[in-house]
Amino acid sequence: MSEQRYGWAVVAAAFALMFIGFASAYSFAAFFGAFQAEFGASRGNVALVFSLAAFTWFVCGAPAGMAADRFGARRVALAGVACLAAALWLSSMAASVFFLYAAYSIGIGLGVGLVYVPSVGAVQPWFQANRALASGLAIAGIGAGNTVGPLLAALLIERAGWRTSYQVLSILFLAIGLAAAAALRERHAGRPRSQAPGRTLAQALGTREFWLLYGSLFLTCIGLFVPMVHLGPYAQDAGYSEAQGVALVSLIGVGSLAGRFAVGPFADRLGRERSLAFMYAGLGAMLLVWWASSAYGVLAVFAVVFGSFYGAYVALLPTIVMDLYGPRAVSGIIGALYTGAGLGTLIGPWLAGVAYDAFHSYQAPILAAAALSFVAAACVLPMLKHEKAALVDRG
Repeated sequence: MSEQRYGWAVVAAAFALMFIGFASAYSFAAFFGAFQAEFGASRGNVALVFSLAAFTWFVCGAPAGMAADRFGARRVALAGVACLAAALWLSSMAASVFFLYAAYSIGIGLGVGLVYVPSVGAVQPWFQANRALASGLAIAGIGAGNTVGPLLAALLIERAGWRTSYQVLSILFLAIGLAAAAALRERHAGRPRSQAPGRTLAQALGTREFWLLYGSLFLTCIGLFVPMVHLGPYAQDAGYSEAQGVALVSLIGVGSLAGRFAVGPFADRLGRERSLAFMYAGLGAMLLVWWASSAYGVLAVFAVVFGSFYGAYVALLPTIVMDLYGPRAVSGIIGALYTGAGLGTLIGPWLAGVAYDAFHSYQAPILAAAALSFVAAACVLPMLKHEKAALVDRG
């Protein structure tokens, strides 16, 4: 197979790896009620299982990228697949929610972290003119996992129970992951990155733009994953079935897929940093829609549009980092920024659950999440007048 054609095989492998990683993570929505019933746990304690997992995969981004640079993306991705499969299988044997903190939270967090950054990084060197398209197709695995994971898990739980469902998912995702990781191959492996243009991580940490982006990620991620965890239970509280609640979480994935592909032309016209601020504000606006209504049709619209803003901003961030700092340490800088997202995710869904346990309502955490998204948009605004200068500086 020619190098050009094999590049698309790498894209397919990266898509599959991100699919199993995020299907494992976002299927949590389908298990939420089962965990509450099985362990008699509060919503805050159950939500913390997901929050810890997301925090782990965000903070693993930079180490995973560095490990891939040293040992190769294939080896690191294989380790990630093993973590995912082990986490799902061990979760099926959980005797308490505290066991899930160790089995699911740490295992899924490590697994996602070890497959995500190496997969994205492996795609980039294979393409020049079609790099944006290739990256978009690869990262679409996240949205596909968000869409399919909860629905597949709900179907399995209905037919076989939650413990058997985790075992089936473990075997299925292990098979897919091993095949995908085996196809992952790097081009120009071993080329020293110190020769690439741009700034080092240390230099990036000394810029105002880095900390503005860091703050915006922290603030918006406090609320970003609240619907991923709590939209299903919220729908059930409003009188809808568990299946309808899980379907809403899957609709976030549908919107995420659309947002990743639609944002490119929009950002090229409006400007990437301006577009990022717009996406943050859009998330806040949609959270207000959720806060104001419990009608199922409105919730479905909220899920799709919220997902599109989420998918778009996730796709924008790496390009903004590349614009600002160049390719020299792009993976390390993105990984460092993601620690801010991890901190926000660690506290957001958990605090929303704690608030529900205290007040038997999600109104306050949803409203707070909306407000923080608007503040995140405001964090980006000081960067706008320097956007053109940053683009020139990149060259």
